[in-house]
Parts: sequence; structure tokens; C-alpha cells
Amino acid sequence: QVQLMESGGGLVQAGGSLRLSCVASGDVVSADPMGWYRQTPGNQRELVALKARYGSTTYADSVKGRFTITRDNARNTVALQMNSLKPEDTAVYYCMASRYGATYWGQGTQVSVSS
Repeated sequence: QVQLMESGGGLVQAGGSLRLSCVASGDVVSADPMGWYRQTPGNQRELVALKARYGSTTYADSVKGRFTITRDNARNTVALQMNSLKPEDTAVYYCMASRYGATYWGQGTQVSVSS
């Protein structure tokens, strides 16, 4: 069982930056991948970025070149640096981890980008 907690959300102006952080606790050994999803009201949760434990990184087309995902395996953390934020980035952002076929989610952190 894995518990995830996100932090770092907030309200920023368009063009600004935020850094989200997720800390995993519990049985986190071999969690792979970890990443970030986001969701707006009435829509499905969508992939933002994924990071394999020792592998490559995947980004949604909408955030390529603006967002960077990093992972610290020793501390069981994953972060999302979000630059050049746009109003359409406004969403609740969720940390995700997979382990042995199970998927775990954080409770989400709100990111709001004003025009």
C-alpha cells in the first residue's frame, strides 16, 4: 500500500511558475512509474507527465517544453516544475504511483492560472 501527498499548488498569473511536490509513504519499494495527472470539472483525469524509476520521461503534448518532472528514488518523491503557465493549465493535479499492478493517487492540489 502506498500513500501519496501533493503540495505546492496555488494561484499564479499566466506566464508564471509553480513547483509541485509529491511524497510517497508506506510500501513504496519498486513503485514504477510515478507521475502527475490533472483533472478539471466534468473531464477525465489526464496524463501530464510520467517518470520511470530508472527510465525515460513521458510528457503530454500540451506541456512539453514547459513542464519538467523529476524523481528522487531515495526520498520517494516526485516533483513537477511548471513554467510558462497558461490559464488552460488550471486543474487539480494528482500525484500517481504504480506498484505491482496497483495504482495509487494523492488527494490532489489545486493549480489556478489567471489571465
